[in-house]
Amino acid sequence: MKIKLKKVLILVVSSLLLGACSSLPKNLEANSHDVITNYSAWKEADTDIGKQVRLGGVIAKVTNLKDSTRIEIVDLPINSAGQPDIHSEAKGRFIVYVKGFLDPVTFAKGRLMTALGTTQKPEISKVGAYEYHFPVMQATGYHLWRIQKRVVVDGPLYTYPCLGLYCHQYYGPREGRVVTEVQ
Repeated sequence: MKIKLKKVLILVVSSLLLGACSSLPKNLEANSHDVITNYSAWKEADTDIGKQVRLGGVIAKVTNLKDSTRIEIVDLPINSAGQPDIHSEAKGRFIVYVKGFLDPVTFAKGRLMTALGTTQKPEISKVGAYEYHFPVMQATGYHLWRIQKRVVVDGPLYTYPCLGLYCHQYYGPREGRVVTEVQ
């Protein structure tokens, strides 16, 4: 009986841990398996109009047009959950068109965003005074990410039970490290 209880407990704990893992948000799921997720590969294949693309990065500029919103994004590599890697170098820039109005305060410069869409004809525009060739996608889905910072404290708080009048920690003050996560 105890063995069955242990197996059930292990199964429950395992399923909870697996459920806590990051997964791709529903609005970023592609309907084909050959979706392009690499900026360099997309830029090389920019003649393939209508090809599905999933890319992410940092919003550089938002412009609301009559029937759509134009978002300029500085590309960062994305992981399997679609999250941009904030510790990587930027690979380039691309344009995402989203149907309808998006509030520039919500989609502000500096926010992290991942978009799923289809390749459109490239645009030539300027970044400052420099003329830049932008790959373009028409979005079918997108996701805004939050950056969360937390402090992780290493080591045990106390290594012995404190029963006396002069209890203190023998190992000095505890130190923490800041962990930055994309959520």
